[in-house]
Amino acid sequence: MEMKKYLFLLLCCMTTAVMAESKLDYLSRPNELRIGWGDQLFETLMWHNTTATATTMSEDFRLTYRENHVYSQHIWVEYQRRVNHWFSYGGMVDGSGVRWDDVTRNGKGTELSRVPNRHFYNLVIMPTIRFTYFFHPNVNIYSGLGFGMDINGGTETNVRGQHTEVGAAVNLTVLGVSANYQRWFMAVDIGGLTALQNKDAIYMALSRMINVSIGARF
Repeated sequence: MEMKKYLFLLLCCMTTAVMAESKLDYLSRPNELRIGWGDQLFETLMWHNTTATATTMSEDFRLTYRENHVYSQHIWVEYQRRVNHWFSYGGMVDGSGVRWDDVTRNGKGTELSRVPNRHFYNLVIMPTIRFTYFFHPNVNIYSGLGFGMDINGGTETNVRGQHTEVGAAVNLTVLGVSANYQRWFMAVDIGGLTALQNKDAIYMALSRMINVSIGARF
């Protein structure tokens, strides 16, 4: 019985030592840089192809449709500086956009003109913080928050005839999981990126709900 107790205590000490060494090794590389991809589900639902269904109207009737949408998805880069094994801070830059053609048809559905390469883009710049609430040498589980600005531009104009607008942006990482191998890691984040100027100028809402990224710590 005594031997089992000593073996158990020895195992606990060894586990604690390995974990402490891993945390120290982890903190010896406090800088993190990663590049990621995120979905454009919101943009796909809001801006998508419209089809010409009017076939009995006058040929003098004119209507412009948006077709051939292409979605860039979200491409982003983030830097984090680790303070300890559970808290880090940094910044993120995210870029996304949508391109389409404006097609004018008459009431019979005949194409009269086409203006290609119509587009808009969003450039998000924000500071971020992260809370790692489960630490392991091979797996980390965390949540994060970012707040900054979104620059929206493109071929479209607002009511004042401006091509570029600036609004607030917030990003929430509800759950993030990273798989680590020495200084390298892969991560999956679930959350949402929202950017707006007011209730009439919503550039995205809960976009980038799923993110995948790769990175390094140094």
